Order: sequence, then structure tokens, then C-alpha cells
Amino acid sequence: MPSTSNLTPPVVTRDGRLITIRLIQSEDKDALLAFGSALPEEDWLYLESDMRSADTVARLANAQGAEHWRQVVAVDGERIAAYASIRMHAGRYSHVAAVQMVVGEDWRRQGLGRAMGAVIVAEAQRLDASKIIAEMLEAQRNGQAIFAHLGFRTEGTLIAHARDRFGKRHNLVVMALVIE
Repeated sequence: MPSTSNLTPPVVTRDGRLITIRLIQSEDKDALLAFGSALPEEDWLYLESDMRSADTVARLANAQGAEHWRQVVAVDGERIAAYASIRMHAGRYSHVAAVQMVVGEDWRRQGLGRAMGAVIVAEAQRLDASKIIAEMLEAQRNGQAIFAHLGFRTEGTLIAHARDRFGKRHNLVVMALVIE
């Protein structure tokens, strides 16, 4: 089972807040539910896991020991500021990991996305991934910038590939990082 210790030294955000980045723990359920519930409505257009649901949050928090999946949280005191996960694919894609990340509204544009991205890439390497895929809606320019800064390259745009929670179709940008 992965350690629950801090994955980096504390991160100081641009506005001076001290953030701890660590693996998720089962005790994070309430804080993760509060985090999900506080996300802006427009974030729910693209998120795959509904962190406003107690059942979903329980499933996420209880999966902290999963062999091919790592979940990371950034914590500001007792509050979760960001969540990221990396999950290995199976079969002929078993060398590929998929990343998801969301930063809480109060912590955006503070450097936390880059810090979380760097940690989740390191976790992918610990899982022996040789390629990491990040998929996001074309409109998510800030997310694309974070991953580009980490060395990800756009592999393609899938036209009308994703649907939001209202059924509207969006283009999906696929970015990848090949780890040598």
C-alpha cells in the first residue's frame, strides 16, 4: 500500500499559503465532499467523478490502496485545495496512465496546478508508466497550459467527442507525455 506521507515539501502558493501535497486517505471523505461541493458549476461540465456525491467520494477515498491507481490531494489546513489521480490502463495499453486533476476555485492561478501536475507525473513513474495521457475539453486552456509546462504535447483534438452533463458536445484535446 502506498505511503500517506507528504509527497513534496510544503508548497507555497503565489499568495503565500502553505499547501501540503499527499496521497489521499480514507479520512479525507468529508473534506473531499466539501471540496467537490464547493467547485463552480461550470467545472461539472467536464469532471468524470461527481465529488458532490457521498457514494462517489467514499469510493474514491476507500481506493487509496489500489495497485494501479494513485490519488493525490493538496491540503490547506483541513481543506482540500486540489485533487489529482493517475490510473494505469490494462492490456495492450498497460504502459499508459491517464491523469485527471481539478484545483479548487480559491487556489487557482497560484501555482498549485503545476505542483500537483509534477507530483502526479512522479506517481505515474512510480507505477512504471511510460506514457501519460491527459484529456480535457478544448475550452480548458489553463489545464492545457499546465500540462504543456510539464512537457505534455497535444496529440490530437477529437471533434464533438465529449458530452457535458447537459448533453452538449465538446471537442476533446488529448495531450501526452512520453517518459523515457
